[in-house]
This record gives sequence, C-alpha cells and structure tokens, in this order.
Amino acid sequence: MLTLNVNGSTRHVDADGDTALLWVLREHLGLTGTKYGCGIAMCGACTVHVDGVPKRACITPASSVVGKQITTIEGLAPAGDHPLQKAWIAEQVPQCGYCQSGQIMQAAALLQHVKQPTREQIVRHMDGNLCRCGTYQGIVRAIERAAKEVAT
Repeated sequence: MLTLNVNGSTRHVDADGDTALLWVLREHLGLTGTKYGCGIAMCGACTVHVDGVPKRACITPASSVVGKQITTIEGLAPAGDHPLQKAWIAEQVPQCGYCQSGQIMQAAALLQHVKQPTREQIVRHMDGNLCRCGTYQGIVRAIERAAKEVAT
C-alpha cells in the first residue's frame, strides 16, 4: 500500500512501489489527463509536477514520490482556468490534444520560476516535449500569452 499526495489530497493506493507513477495515476486513481506517449521519458506526454518540478511519470517509480506533492493536469487548476489552459484555447493550440497536458505542465513549471520568459527561454524549456501535430509555434504563443496574463 502506497500513500501519495496527489492534487492536494492524500490517496492510498494498492500498487507495487516499482509501478510507474503514470500507471498509478491513470489505472489506480482514474486521473487520465496524464498521457502515455513513449514510455522512456523522451516525449513529455506524461509530465507531472513532483514538489513543483516537472517529472516524467512514465519512468518515475511510485515509491519514489511517497511524501511528496504530486500535481497532475487535473490539479493544476481544477476549474480549468489556469492562464495556460485559457491561452491554449485562445491560441487554438490543440489538434489531436495528446501531448497537451504534458506541454501545459512543463510550461507551468517555467512560469512558476520565470514570470516573463523570453521566446528563447520558452523554446529551451519546452525542448523535449514533443508534439506529433507540430503545433510548436502555437505552444510558444500560448506560453507568451499566459505569461502576460500572469504578469498583470
């Protein structure tokens, strides 16, 4: 039995400690916003925050996050009104949508630490989060838009 703090709630999960956090979130807790992409931490679709730091849930053993704060896309803004979520819609970023939760979680970590990132900082920080549809320019615009909203 594992005890995890997910999206501000203590959750008890009957799972092996070696189980990837991704599968604990999706299969045991029903939090399906975090996606499986590659399984080897190369695409970023499974990005969540662990103590505020972006982590690839597909390779993170669940036992390694016991006692830490885990935030998924569902917990980023339960009402779906995070500036990044609103900017994603305004900039019409999603196409297939598969990578979007990981992209938003990666971007949210950037905006927590750099309130007004440059375009270069955004591109560098988002490197490693892949988009099968190639909406990279829209992603950058959405992050720039959200940064402006956060600054005001």
